[in-house]
Amino acid sequence: MREGQSDKEIKLYKFKELKVYSSTEWLADNKKKYRQVFDRYSTTYVYAELSFYNKNFDESVWEVNVSLKCYELSKNRKKVCSLDFARKVSKFDSVVYIREGWGNKKEGSFWKKGTYYWEAWIEDEKVATKYFYIEETKDRFQQGINQYVDLKSLKLYEGQYDDVIEEDRRYLKTFSSEVTRYVYTEIELKNIHVTQDWHCELFVKFYNQARELKGQVNKLQNVKVGDESIKITAGWGSNVKGSWREGDYSIDIIFMETLLATVYFRVEEDSEEGMALVKIGHSDDALLLNTEEELNKTFPELLKKLENLIGLNEIKQKVKDHAAYIQFLQLRKDKGFEEKDKINIHSVFMGNPGTGKTTVAKMMGSLYKKMGLLSKGHVHEVDRVDLVGEYIGQTAPKVKAAIEKSRGGVLFIDEAYALARTNDDTKDFGREVIEILVKEMSNSKGDLAIIVAGYPKEMKHFIDSNPGLKSRFKHFFDFPDYLPQELSLIANNASEEMEVVLSDDARAAIDEIIVSSYRERNKSFGNARFVYDLIEKAKINLGLRIMKQSGRDKLSNQELENVIYEDVKAISLRRAKVLPNIPIDEQLLKQALEELNALVGIETVKKEIRETVEIVRYHKLQGKNVLNNFHFHTVFIGNPGTGKTTVARILCKIYKALGILERGHMVETDRQGLVAGFVGQTAMKTMERIEEAMGGVLFIDEAYALSNFNGLQGDYGNEAIQTILKRMEDNRGEFFVFAAGYPENMDRFLKANPGLSSRFDKTLSFEDYSVAELREIALFMYSERGYQLTKTAVKALEEIFTDVFSSKNKFFGNAREVRKIVSESIKYQNLRISKIENKVGTRTKSITKEDIYQVEIMDEQKVFKKQSIGYRNSGN
Repeated sequence: MREGQSDKEIKLYKFKELKVYSSTEWLADNKKKYRQVFDRYSTTYVYAELSFYNKNFDESVWEVNVSLKCYELSKNRKKVCSLDFARKVSKFDSVVYIREGWGNKKEGSFWKKGTYYWEAWIEDEKVATKYFYIEETKDRFQQGINQYVDLKSLKLYEGQYDDVIEEDRRYLKTFSSEVTRYVYTEIELKNIHVTQDWHCELFVKFYNQARELKGQVNKLQNVKVGDESIKITAGWGSNVKGSWREGDYSIDIIFMETLLATVYFRVEEDSEEGMALVKIGHSDDALLLNTEEELNKTFPELLKKLENLIGLNEIKQKVKDHAAYIQFLQLRKDKGFEEKDKINIHSVFMGNPGTGKTTVAKMMGSLYKKMGLLSKGHVHEVDRVDLVGEYIGQTAPKVKAAIEKSRGGVLFIDEAYALARTNDDTKDFGREVIEILVKEMSNSKGDLAIIVAGYPKEMKHFIDSNPGLKSRFKHFFDFPDYLPQELSLIANNASEEMEVVLSDDARAAIDEIIVSSYRERNKSFGNARFVYDLIEKAKINLGLRIMKQSGRDKLSNQELENVIYEDVKAISLRRAKVLPNIPIDEQLLKQALEELNALVGIETVKKEIRETVEIVRYHKLQGKNVLNNFHFHTVFIGNPGTGKTTVARILCKIYKALGILERGHMVETDRQGLVAGFVGQTAMKTMERIEEAMGGVLFIDEAYALSNFNGLQGDYGNEAIQTILKRMEDNRGEFFVFAAGYPENMDRFLKANPGLSSRFDKTLSFEDYSVAELREIALFMYSERGYQLTKTAVKALEEIFTDVFSSKNKFFGNAREVRKIVSESIKYQNLRISKIENKVGTRTKSITKEDIYQVEIMDEQKVFKKQSIGYRNSGN
């Protein structure tokens, strides 16, 4: 401090900046989402951020008095708030930030439309003023869906610091690394909010290919009532040539914290004219907002381009008739006729893959744009995955976002029938998509054509799934499969595009493949896609042939483009699967059969399995490869404890030993392991289990739990059954399905779906064990554990089994009941022996009738209630 000067005269601060923001979200470098324009209905608090340099940095702590005052700009300059406070300034802060706000936590309740400004005062000195604007529309603004602007075009050009007048702009998609100074964006927005004056604020952010922020430009523009479009330019760079390095770059256009679009460009040695690719919002697909076709093609030229498409004669005529009728309605409107209904441009495209549905959809977008029905004419292509959410509340935002990305053009929904899977599946969120689409087509702001596409049969089901769909879709286009002669012409186009020439014999071979495939086609036949793939494979074979030759550098262009007969002949449409020849593992087979024979009872089951072994041996003797050639999907029917799972495991070993299955393992599962809680997840979960079981066996215990015989709507068990049935058919012989359960329930399970009983080749029935078999099983279990029974104990055991067997019901546990009795009697024997003085010769491994009678038998019909069976006589 100089002599004679007070603390007030010497400023310990230097003003840096005053900014405004609304979101308190934490960002890197202690930054906020600074803005000047806010939507009323999405605004709670508006904050002022005052920053100043600390002149006492690294010296001492001091205190500062600050006032932040907010005013509404009106005739009387209405004060909104005045915030006065004293703050201590740390000596460790080189820059000091003071943030305070005003408003209400309820959106839209405090701030009204108008112009406001913050004033910042430090030590009673006004240091800064910052204006901000509150705007409002009829409908509330949401991220991704707004009522202010819509992107019309986004172009890039190169210039110097002073920008370039519009007439001299040269639009580029690639910029020269040697001469580029500033990269400029020319942004044209459609003004949706045309009824009021308002302020449009854009943030233009430039990123390098690592998505590091290279620069940012903020643009604030006053929009007047009636302005149909808003044009804004923003550039970033240096006035020195060569300041841009080679690589990929992107530019984000942000409006009210919402990403409007991202435009992509490259920097290379030489520049290239053209329109850069643009992603609308968070779309997965980049598109050209300003194609040469849109800019230069006339309406007759677009129709001529449609006419030049191969085949599709009925479609062409229908499109031309549709266009002519729309022009007729427009003519009537120009003459003063009042049409009650809006012009309907929503369509249904029905046809197999590769029949030109997407191509025609793009042409329809361009035609509608030229006719003034759409503002852009672009096509945004989606399917079920893009529209349906996994959880409640996710679907509606996804659909609305897709609609807004398509606004001005065509929303093309491929395989739309997937949105309506079954009529009774109330949990399927695809129905929510349909309801939103119906509402959009009924009463919305328009500027949108919705085209739904898919297989003919499935699309009819889709249209019938909601009564509103029939009335909203007025135009139906059937895309038939291309005829062989049309596919041959498509092959010519594909050859030109891939820059190859077919020799006469190669052309004949291609036509032969086309005719043969056309005759064998099903609904998945690829049509034009199949032909393009065919020519591509021929080109690959051409390349492989050329690369085997010596002196390749001396070959002529003709030799490098000429596809010959051998190139076509080498095309393999069906990939031959070479199977391993697995010999019979005699040792494993012997071991598995011994395990089977050691089982008590189930003689019928054993007999069937032995017969299977003999049949496979016979095929092996005949020299046949048995791998994947048998289809032993099997139903195991029996009450609990009858050996179903045990036999299934032994059977897997037998199949592995015989070489019927490649791996011979068993994946055990039940309903819980196959069925998920949300739409679409059950199929994925089931597929995962099937993939685990490939080369082995998928064992489904209590399989009847998958069928919907309880009458529950939306039960995803049926989805699991459908998935399993399809894989059983598609991968016949590559894995087996064993389905096990109680007799009565399994009967209902097989009748629940017509395809189930026909898919299972074998049924193994496991009868309840007799009293003698139960006794034999028990004695085996005691023997395994090293115990022996006295004669009276064996008799007591037989009495128990006789009583249990005579009163059995469908819950009778068979071997499980035996195992419980054995375990319990051993436990009581151990307790008894522990109380006896250990004398030499004491038989500690002997089970007596007292040990048997101690066992309490669970009454399966009375849950959680144990009752003694009542055997308590005292004789030995």
